[in-house]
Amino acid sequence: MNKDFSKHQSLIDAFRGLANKANFDTKFAAAAGHIPKTEKFLLKMELKRLGSPCTRGIDLRGLVDGECQLFDYQGQSHFLDDIAIRVFEEHAEIYGGYTFGVYEAVKNTENNFRNIYQAEQWSADNALAQTQVPSPTNVIDKTQYPASLYYFDNYPNRAEERMNFAIAIEITLNNKRVIEATSVDISVTGLKIKLINQAPMSNGDVVNVFFTGFEQDFQFTKDSVFSYQVQNVFCDKAMQLVGLKRIDEDENSFSRFLHGYIQGHKRRYKVNLDNTINALQARIFEQFTLLKINELPVFMAKDNKSFLPRYALTTVNNQDCYHYWRDERKNSTLNFLITEERFSRMQTAQEQGRNLLVFSFVHIHQGAKFFYSMDDQQRMSDEDFFVKFVAFAASKASFAITALSYREVTSNQGYSPYTTANIETKQQSYLNLPLTPEVEEKIAQLPLVVSALDLTSEARVDEYKQLSYEGIDLAKLKLFGHKRLTSAITVDEIAINYGKQRQELRFKYKTPAIIECQSVKWSGVSADFSMSGLKIELDAPAMLSAGDIVSLSFPDLQKITSAFDLNALPYKVVRINKEKTTVNLRVLVKEHQHIGRSFFKLLIEKNKHKLTPDEYAMLTPGLSSALRTLYAVNLSIPCAMVQTSGSRYKVEALVLGKYAHQNAPKSEQNLLSSMLELSDQANRYNLYPLLSNLQIMNLLDQKLKKILPGDKSVNELAYITINPNVEQVDKAVSVRLASEFETPELKRFFIKKALMRGQFYALEVRLSRSMEPQIEHLHAELSYISAYAIHRGKQLEQEIFSVAGLVQLCDMTQETLLRNQLLAIA
Repeated sequence: MNKDFSKHQSLIDAFRGLANKANFDTKFAAAAGHIPKTEKFLLKMELKRLGSPCTRGIDLRGLVDGECQLFDYQGQSHFLDDIAIRVFEEHAEIYGGYTFGVYEAVKNTENNFRNIYQAEQWSADNALAQTQVPSPTNVIDKTQYPASLYYFDNYPNRAEERMNFAIAIEITLNNKRVIEATSVDISVTGLKIKLINQAPMSNGDVVNVFFTGFEQDFQFTKDSVFSYQVQNVFCDKAMQLVGLKRIDEDENSFSRFLHGYIQGHKRRYKVNLDNTINALQARIFEQFTLLKINELPVFMAKDNKSFLPRYALTTVNNQDCYHYWRDERKNSTLNFLITEERFSRMQTAQEQGRNLLVFSFVHIHQGAKFFYSMDDQQRMSDEDFFVKFVAFAASKASFAITALSYREVTSNQGYSPYTTANIETKQQSYLNLPLTPEVEEKIAQLPLVVSALDLTSEARVDEYKQLSYEGIDLAKLKLFGHKRLTSAITVDEIAINYGKQRQELRFKYKTPAIIECQSVKWSGVSADFSMSGLKIELDAPAMLSAGDIVSLSFPDLQKITSAFDLNALPYKVVRINKEKTTVNLRVLVKEHQHIGRSFFKLLIEKNKHKLTPDEYAMLTPGLSSALRTLYAVNLSIPCAMVQTSGSRYKVEALVLGKYAHQNAPKSEQNLLSSMLELSDQANRYNLYPLLSNLQIMNLLDQKLKKILPGDKSVNELAYITINPNVEQVDKAVSVRLASEFETPELKRFFIKKALMRGQFYALEVRLSRSMEPQIEHLHAELSYISAYAIHRGKQLEQEIFSVAGLVQLCDMTQETLLRNQLLAIA
């Protein structure tokens, strides 16, 4: 029978480790005189049990919120995290060795998932009481959720390998003063040194360096002095780290000596891998992020003095926005969303630190689509009509809200070289080729990328429906309709992809098609085809699944050929989207040649120069990856990476485009800057506004386990208020989900109080499951790191496969304030 000794815990703590001492019985009898005899006997036996030697191995992997490592104690191996190692060592010293008391203390550390769960249950049960009871662990009182910010960059590579190497040197300054220093790392033409309590040095200074450490082993004399120029200086209290570059490069004998010395000793002293490790960490997160972006990047081509949409990068999360702006013939109408007049208003809004909000709907008449749109800047000229327009649009099933922003781009932002390119050229492959002159010419014609973020949701639409459009001026409404174009603009859709999966060239081709399965027919239009497959966009959802065998007919193509029977051709469904409207098919070949494959093969051979490949990158190799990089380095919506930690999830990394961060107004206050101010660590962001909310954590814990990599994001809107005048984080920050408010009035009251209190943010967290990583795009740098630091290579591999999902943090503050303002007026 297990006896509960918790009420005697203070007595146990006082006598732990003393049960085998000579005077234990006397001291224990005096201290436990008030305890009944039977209970005193059991307590004494418990203390002796805790002091008994233990031989059990401890493995905490997956049981604690921490990274476990191998820990050896007196020849016995355990797997413990840092907290458990500290507890083990402390208790082993008290008990005089590894005993059951040590074993149970290590198994019951504060970061054990069992204790965390019990503490959370305790907190939830006592939340209504609002009592300030001390927490059993410091997990409940946690107000710091530190995260590092990684920038998507062009990752400039080093021209030379740097070797971590400490050697004594003498520096002669301009004033002839000689000081002693120590090198930190060295390359053929570069050197980093460490100075302590020495004269300050500035960028551009020229100094003479003598390698005193080489004097004894090599033929270095006092005349072997080399000139270096200061490139950068980092100061930390009394220490300086100074980066130097050799300027007398004509010294070929010294260069040959350093090259041979580094190559011969770099495995002993280890190559400085900081640059490559930092680049690879960001590149890992970049791949996961770009495959799941929610905003639609549209690259704008300059046509005379105007801009027109030219390329759109699509993912599973932004494809609905791309498809929304297409007419009944599947031609792009993004020029209706991003008009020339609207672009100038977008510039004005961006100068004010705002996005341009566009409200739109589609009217269908006799099968033709007519697009209507109005943006929030147009509200200034006629607010009454703006309210009625939004109310009228909200009454339509096609109502949509889109936030527009833009970034200027240049061709030098489109190339992301490996950091090892100049070091080991064999690593350079087709995955990382420099931009060709043709690609650079294409990018030069694309000075802007516009990001279109769809803000439409069922809850928002329901609120806009409360507005009235009674008495709307229909004549004025027509002015906001977009005239149908006589000729469609060319906008190429390029799906963001890191894997080369296609085995055949696909061509764009639209022709009616009829799919039949089990006597049920669906009509549609082909989007593209290859010799062995094609994609069909259906007029209505089809009850099909991957693996189904269907019969495919081409009525219009049959009219132009008599040599092939293009009716009831067998195809297999290899993929179908969630809405059941887009089907990917592959030929089903049994014992005979497939007629459809023969027909399309002949069609391609005879019309290859007339057909258009489905991706413009097919015509211009390298363009799609360049556009992907251009967007990545300008990504303005921060994303949080969700990684596995044992059986739980952790969020410790944020990602953002380097140029978006650099070009952001320094005075602009946003949630990211507020999280930096809430942190008690330099250059770290406190995710308390995001992770302190129980419902948001449940979203990560529960929804992430259910959604699949091919599913769209799961969204949740949170209202966050921050009082900058309060130092305590838990008192300064208040977080409520929009779904928690029972009425719109309560929601508006919360927003009003938040604005009076300090900063208010409406943040929509869009959670997506990560796709499978394409290791070939990471292999060059990963293998280079593993060659010189295998433990760091293993850690980075674990980091790659630990990414379970990502949360894009979409700022909805502007639209939320506008919507609540309109509802208040109404």
